[in-house]
Amino acid sequence: MEKSALLGWMQRQYELSAGLMTKAISATHLVKERRPFGRIVRPAPGSVLACPVIAAYDPDPDYFFHWARDSAVVMDALRVLIERGAIGPESIRRFEDYVAFGLKLLDLDGAAYLRELGDFRSEVEPFFRQYVRDDEDLRAIVGDRVQGEPRFNPDGTLDILKWSRPQHDGPASRALTLMRVLPLVEARAPHMKGSLARLLDADLSFTLRHWREPSYDIWEEEPGFHYYTRLVQHAALAEGATWHEACGDFERARAESEAAQELRVALAAYWSEPEGVLRSRLSSDAGTGKDLDIAVVLAVIHARRRDGPHSILDPKVLATLARLEDLFASLYAINRGCGSDRAPAMGRYAGDRYYSGGAYYFSTLGAAELYYRLATAVAADADAVTADHEPFLTRLLPTALEGEHERLREALVARGDAFMATVATYAPATGELAEQFDQATGAPSSAKDLAWSHAAFITAFGSRREAVEARGT
Repeated sequence: MEKSALLGWMQRQYELSAGLMTKAISATHLVKERRPFGRIVRPAPGSVLACPVIAAYDPDPDYFFHWARDSAVVMDALRVLIERGAIGPESIRRFEDYVAFGLKLLDLDGAAYLRELGDFRSEVEPFFRQYVRDDEDLRAIVGDRVQGEPRFNPDGTLDILKWSRPQHDGPASRALTLMRVLPLVEARAPHMKGSLARLLDADLSFTLRHWREPSYDIWEEEPGFHYYTRLVQHAALAEGATWHEACGDFERARAESEAAQELRVALAAYWSEPEGVLRSRLSSDAGTGKDLDIAVVLAVIHARRRDGPHSILDPKVLATLARLEDLFASLYAINRGCGSDRAPAMGRYAGDRYYSGGAYYFSTLGAAELYYRLATAVAADADAVTADHEPFLTRLLPTALEGEHERLREALVARGDAFMATVATYAPATGELAEQFDQATGAPSSAKDLAWSHAAFITAFGSRREAVEARGT
């Protein structure tokens, strides 16, 4: 695809993604009937649907839930749209609803919900009763246990279905989003600063109390200590310490700063010198294929550490991205013979079996965003590039460390564009971005219109604009 055509497509997709993603926020006009479970769900204001397309594994998955992690990613993308003027400033109201919804979730009580449900199991079809949580499990969901829930019904009630619990990345991810939106709130909606602060304090408190505990990974497949969870926890606590200090709560700031430092030390254990990658997990199952996982790249762009270990300037992060690119270039049929103007479509990890087990839009866009952010970092500080970066950067430009920083910045943006070109190749004209696109055919797979996919496009395109503006072109 020629550059002018690609730029035109990116602008159109940006506008389409803005519209499609915001349809998942406060989708109060939708009604979801989970007939086998005898439930009817109507989204409340402030809820964020992972996917607004109603499905029931027929064959598309039922994503009609408010996931803590996904909603934080989506609302962070909404912030980008507002800051860039892509949507009107009145959209700040969506954050007010989001915060109010989050505060209501904190008050959920599993025992009270069971009393409200009554004899709900009699309404569940016999075959599906095996998928329903038992009373003891539901009754225990109160206080801190609420924030360990990975997802909720978008009407603000507890999810009665068995799932991978607990997950501890959600509160940390939401805390990061809330801290990033705080300047917008102070400037345009100061009346909601108090409620935002209460929710932010609750998320940071949960993270501070529970970061030492294992939880399920972002793919919701296995419990343990995972790179993604620990990095967003580290970032949330480090930034939370700065926020609490500014608020005058020096004791909390000190506790969060100390925990962030402990997490930074713990994160060093994820580097595998023999493999030359940051592993996605610490487990006894090394070598299963899940060690090399796009979750590492997503963690880095979501945590947004400015420099140092686990930032986009970390040579270990870049080495991991290079290995992931090589993995998927050889693994997926759609990546063979794609030419120099396209980068490989990126998946999650080798051996993925979920739906097509193929490429993910947000994985491919995450790689693009990392390149754009790296270009911006190089533009801001030419000295940021050191000899440690040479193995990665010379893949793009053989003389990257010989005073050719302008060419390097251009090469980094071009590489990000190559990932965008891959997305353009497999994105439908309607602008809908599914969760996956098939590794052999490129056809959409899994959820048909994933809010996270659109959020990933919005933040990647926003990062491209920053990179271009930083270069002064």
